[in-house]
Amino acid sequence: MKTFVSAFAGLLAVALFSGAATAADLVLYTSQPNADAQATVDGFMAANPGIKVDWVRDGTPQIIAKLQAEMQAGAPAADVLLIADTVTLERLKEAGKLLAYKSPEAANYDASLYDADGYYYSTKLITTGIVYNTAASMKPASWQDLVKPEAKGLVAMPSPLASGAALIHAQTLAGVGSLGWDYYKNLADNGAIASGGNGAVLKAVASGEKAYGMIVDYMPIREKAKGAPLEFVFPTEGVSAVTEPVGILASTQHADAAKKFVDYVLSEKGQEGFLKLGYIPARSGTPLPEGFPARDSIKLLPLNAAAALKNTDQDLKTFSTYFKSK
Repeated sequence: MKTFVSAFAGLLAVALFSGAATAADLVLYTSQPNADAQATVDGFMAANPGIKVDWVRDGTPQIIAKLQAEMQAGAPAADVLLIADTVTLERLKEAGKLLAYKSPEAANYDASLYDADGYYYSTKLITTGIVYNTAASMKPASWQDLVKPEAKGLVAMPSPLASGAALIHAQTLAGVGSLGWDYYKNLADNGAIASGGNGAVLKAVASGEKAYGMIVDYMPIREKAKGAPLEFVFPTEGVSAVTEPVGILASTQHADAAKKFVDYVLSEKGQEGFLKLGYIPARSGTPLPEGFPARDSIKLLPLNAAAALKNTDQDLKTFSTYFKSK
């Protein structure tokens, strides 16, 4: 979805951030949760003690809106992006906004997980499935369970207007023959609520306000380990996935530091950091976090990134027709 932001807003954004940007050797814009972003930066700086990193965290659509505003003002502050999905970085690549870098760490990744020209690299696999409160009467196993009468008015999900992962999820399910966009219409007709990001879904289901939700895997799995009354399900039809790719802005003034950051998050040490945080590492041969099933038991649904990019505007309009006031 194209975001049009005034040059004045861009100048204001740059002005607000300029103090931090000039103090750092590298500026990261990320959609990781705050604690995870700090852990990633701390790990990188420990491995590269001569590089100081500042970071800004928000949802992927908000991060891109901020970046576009800064670009219009002629002064993008970010050097590196670590955000939800490859579709967003593919858009930036096509616009000439990314720097190509062939990381030597790519040899340890499946070729489907990074751009062949080196513009971006997947760092992890974050799937979206179903969370439910253990007090719920129905134990869902399929996406179709969320449109059953037993789930009427009891489903929460993140909005693609606020979450990059939610957009990829919607586009992925829309491409499944047994689901399609009719599935989202049926969800709306069944009283499902689409609002905000994944954190709001977690809160609603954990509190019992809602019984079921669509959500990224690590959130409920983490909270279950802490004692929350939650279960996470990998539905029988399969799950969507975002891969939180990393990419370097073509406008960076700190290319060497940015390349070191890319190498770090792709390295064995960087991937171990993501594993400790509870994510499925993208690097080949790495284990899965506690609480996850075996890697080969997780069915990933396919997504054509180029087609998803082409259809994004129309897909958002379609979603909005079903969830007009949500």
